[in-house]
Amino acid sequence: MKISFVIPCYRSENTIGIVVDEIDETMKQRPGYEYEIVLVNDGSPDNVWSVISNLSETKEYVTGINLAKNFGQHCALMAGYNNVSGDYVVSLDDDGQTPACEVFKLLDEFENGYDVVYASYPENHQNAFRRWGSDFAKKMSDYMFDIKGDDNKGSSFFACKRFVIDEITTYKHSYPYIAGLLMRVTRNMGFVNVNHRDRLEGKSGYSFKALVSLWLNGFTAFSVKPLELGAYIGFITAALGFVFAIYTIIRRIVNPNMTAGWSSLIAVLLILGGIIMVMLGLIGEYIGRIYICINNSPQYVIKDIAGRKADK
Repeated sequence: MKISFVIPCYRSENTIGIVVDEIDETMKQRPGYEYEIVLVNDGSPDNVWSVISNLSETKEYVTGINLAKNFGQHCALMAGYNNVSGDYVVSLDDDGQTPACEVFKLLDEFENGYDVVYASYPENHQNAFRRWGSDFAKKMSDYMFDIKGDDNKGSSFFACKRFVIDEITTYKHSYPYIAGLLMRVTRNMGFVNVNHRDRLEGKSGYSFKALVSLWLNGFTAFSVKPLELGAYIGFITAALGFVFAIYTIIRRIVNPNMTAGWSSLIAVLLILGGIIMVMLGLIGEYIGRIYICINNSPQYVIKDIAGRKADK
């Protein structure tokens, strides 16, 4: 049995070597397993590609993929998934927060028949902003895919059977959202508690803008429910407007000298105008992404490959 590790790398020149060493030490505990490590440089501004190249030269099971620019974590994962050969594929981070030493907790869980196994963190060591972002993403996924009564939270540390990876790599559009792609393939998912750790150095690369972009990928790539939600809001606001109009007419009949409520009128117009603009923006986002996909904008562009696959 062969295990493929896929790690997107960004600003991790001082940590990725530690992560690879931890994988090596962990895999020695199960000598019967073959493994490979695919490191994807996602346009990092530091010297991480030099580190990856050196690792691929000294370790024959390490393959380095150098993307032409920063495409984002999920695109980098897709680049790695398209270059794996293992029976199981494990995704983890480059900052040391995801405990590679506990990977066999995930792999052993496949004996219970799961297709995907996520690491779940009883204690999350992310900052408050990232925890809030993760919680929002969880609620968003539950809503989009009609998941009810499931309190388990996924993470960037997960393992998949090969058929799952083969299926999601058929997705060639510009905006991959890994959680959505996995949910399209299977709902047979397991969750295992592991110890979340502090980052070895630095801070998360997910800014508010990056999180919003990720959420939009999830919303617009795999569901039309945001548009359905907009229709519901439209019906509700229209009903409230109708009720308010009846109330105004009755008040005018009862009290003909009533002063016109300009402030309330302006408030209602601002609310309705805001809702309309949000929905127009959302529709525009859908149309814009359709346009980009029609133009075959690349999901990622590989500039260099280092290691065993580069020799083939």
